[in-house]
Amino acid sequence: MSTKLPDVPLPSVPPKDKLYVAAKSSEPDIAEFASESVIIFDIEGAVHYWNPASEALYGWPALTMIGRGIGHLSTRSENEREHWRMLLQEGGWQGVVSRRTPSGIHIAVDIRQYVRYAQDGTPRDVIEYGRQSLNEGAVAGADWHIPDRLMAASWEIDVSGAAALIAEIARLRDAAGVDERDMNARYLKLVKVARIVNVNERTMRLVGGNRGRDLMIGQPVAGFWPLESRVAVAVLIVDAMTGQTEGATYRRQLPSDGILRDPLVTVWRAEEPGRIYVAVNGAVDDDRSYVYLRASEARYRKLVHHMPIALWQVDASHMGRIYNDIRETGVTDFGAYLDEHPELVELAATTVQITDVNRAAVQLLGGASALDLMRPVGYLFTISRHSLRNVMIGRFNGQADHSEVTKVQTFDGRVLDVRMSVTYPKVLAELDVTIFSFEDVTDRLSMEAEIRQLQADFTHAARISTLGELTTSIAHEINQPLAAIVTNAETSLRWLSRDDPNVEKVKALTTRIAASGRRASDIVQHIRGMASKRQPERSAIDLNEIVQESLIFIRHEIESQSIAITTNLARSLPDTMGDRIQLQQVVVNLLINSVQAVEAQAKGKREICIGTQLTEDGALAFTLRDTGPGIPPDDLDRIFEGFFTTKEAGMGIGLAICQSIIAEHGGSITASNHAGGGAEFRFVIPVEAPDGSV
Repeated sequence: MSTKLPDVPLPSVPPKDKLYVAAKSSEPDIAEFASESVIIFDIEGAVHYWNPASEALYGWPALTMIGRGIGHLSTRSENEREHWRMLLQEGGWQGVVSRRTPSGIHIAVDIRQYVRYAQDGTPRDVIEYGRQSLNEGAVAGADWHIPDRLMAASWEIDVSGAAALIAEIARLRDAAGVDERDMNARYLKLVKVARIVNVNERTMRLVGGNRGRDLMIGQPVAGFWPLESRVAVAVLIVDAMTGQTEGATYRRQLPSDGILRDPLVTVWRAEEPGRIYVAVNGAVDDDRSYVYLRASEARYRKLVHHMPIALWQVDASHMGRIYNDIRETGVTDFGAYLDEHPELVELAATTVQITDVNRAAVQLLGGASALDLMRPVGYLFTISRHSLRNVMIGRFNGQADHSEVTKVQTFDGRVLDVRMSVTYPKVLAELDVTIFSFEDVTDRLSMEAEIRQLQADFTHAARISTLGELTTSIAHEINQPLAAIVTNAETSLRWLSRDDPNVEKVKALTTRIAASGRRASDIVQHIRGMASKRQPERSAIDLNEIVQESLIFIRHEIESQSIAITTNLARSLPDTMGDRIQLQQVVVNLLINSVQAVEAQAKGKREICIGTQLTEDGALAFTLRDTGPGIPPDDLDRIFEGFFTTKEAGMGIGLAICQSIIAEHGGSITASNHAGGGAEFRFVIPVEAPDGSV
């Protein structure tokens, strides 16, 4: 029917995409389950619909038939022409036709054809029902329909970009002395260059994961074809593209690859130049039924789709191969390598493809549909490329997962704070899958910031309250340098009023005045620091200096109560990152408590012992012990609770604030009773480097 007669319209090939889309959107799905072959083609003979039973009967996958003329399967006999003429005239025809299979064998098929008409009475299309003729050995009444699990996984592949490579392979494989490894490298390159034009549903399910047909189209065949058989399929591609026989098919039985059991791969050239068709037949290589596998996948997709957390599925397999190549060069510090090659981060941003997202991801970014998010991952890291760099480092280092708080920009321009968690594939495979989850923490971080502000205000109020308790001590500390200034100034005036002024004496006294002025200024600065309302500022601090500065505030109270102070400050303690004023507040608060405890002790030794040290774990420790009455055993577990106090006039906020400050510095504080009497407080904070490492 492909040779046109003067009075009979014969098959032609209309626009493929238009007919394919129209057919897919209009034909009933029930024909997919029919045991008879069901084919629909237009009056020109171009196939619109080809059900699974047709594929099973003729061996041609639907992917290769949609849009093609039905006539290319016929024997083009005069009988075929007469049957076509009668069909158009009578509106129906029934009989036996001869149709060609991909292997070139012709089979006899019993068919029934009916013309369907449009509302205006003109012929619209032809629907054909068929099954193998009994004369061909078919058993009457037998259900010869092949179930979905045995249907071919079909591919349409564009190899036009590999024309030169195919010609080179064809020339070299017939030459003597060509290294097999070099040839295999060329075959593997061919599979990487070859691009997917279309796949059927079975191919999509078997190797596409959750990516879908749209995301497979245009991708390299190597991204989906099992690694073990890439050379084999490349050999068949070269055979098909260089073969001289029109319509010839090339096939090879392959070993089980973990996807299909003993798959049979068939390759033949398509009508369009530079295109080939591939059909892979075989049962799923799994002991479970295919129906079970599909049901399991459906449950998985439904679960993921309805999860409340935003999920992205990412195919970063090609980056895994790049990482392997980099490792082979001896690189171990991937962070330093990325500093030298920042273009690799941009490569990942523009080429690592998102293959699936759930509903929560679409809602989080304000997309219209999942397709808005199905593109390279770069849009997730528009604001923070550094986060993408961290993800890449984790993948290179073989981590199981990675998590951090970062920022992401929505499609309408909003900026969200998100907790990003990345789960890497356990096995570095060709078809690895990486899962990103984003949790919107914008409101939580905002609330935490408000809480920190309230805490800072509360801490500031406690400092002001503490300074109020130390008014006498502060006045005494300031009065000492001021009194020294007055005394030295008066003495200088007397030396200057002599007939023979002693300039050297005046110079010495003036130097003392300046020193006393600086001391008074330092004291005022310390008081202003404690009294000022400010946000916490982390800087390099010396714990011993903080202890010594804190004693300035409390020295007069100690001396007026005749309390002995013993200090044992470790030498050469490392600096750590922290807030100087906050840590001073902790030490001053603990000192005040100890002074008040010793003051309440009418008899006995009146002493406070202060010490610093470096712990075995490399942390900084501060210890304060007094000779007061100690802490009632029943109160030890509650001593750091807010508004709990053992003092008649106490507010119960001092130690609670101390605990929160130490916790903010990553440390801990404890209270206990010393075996020799009195209470002992101890806090430990880690040594933190300026870069934040511990």
